[in-house]
Amino acid sequence: MCTSYEANPNDAGGETFSLFPHPDFDYRREIYKDYFAPIFRRGADGYETVPASFGIVPRRHIPPGVKAFDTMNSRSETIGEKRSFSGAWKNLQLCLVPCRSFFEPSYESGKAVRWRIGMADGQPLAIAGLWRQWTEPDGAHSNSFSMLTVNDISRF
Repeated sequence: MCTSYEANPNDAGGETFSLFPHPDFDYRREIYKDYFAPIFRRGADGYETVPASFGIVPRRHIPPGVKAFDTMNSRSETIGEKRSFSGAWKNLQLCLVPCRSFFEPSYESGKAVRWRIGMADGQPLAIAGLWRQWTEPDGAHSNSFSMLTVNDISRF
C-alpha cells in the first residue's frame, strides 16, 4: 500500500483540477507520513484546497505508550468498521488527493523495490481519500487525510 507519493508542483494541475483553487501554501514534492500536502474537498462555500497531514491519525495525536499504526491508507472493504476511519466515512468527509504519482513496493526480486505508478503521459491524477479535523494543543485546527485503497479488486 502507498506509503509515499509525489505531489503535484504548486504551479501544476490548474487545468486538470480547475474546480479547485491552487494551494496557497508550500509543501514538499514527495509526501510521507505526517507531511502536509494539499487535499481537495467540499467546504461550506464550495470546493476548497486545504493543507492536511498524510495519515488520518497523525503521530502527534497518538498518546505516549500507545502503539502507533499507519493510517495513510484506508481499505475500502473495511473502512466503515475501523475506528480510525469510520467517523470520517460516516460523516462523508471525502476528499481527493492530487498527485503526480504514488509509490508501491514490489517484492518480485525477494526485496522491496520501489515502483513509481502514475499516468503514462505524466499528467496529474487524484486519489480518493478521507479527511479528518484535529484540535491542536494551542487550540488551532488542522486536517489529516488517508488514501482509499482496494485490497481485493475481484469484488468490483
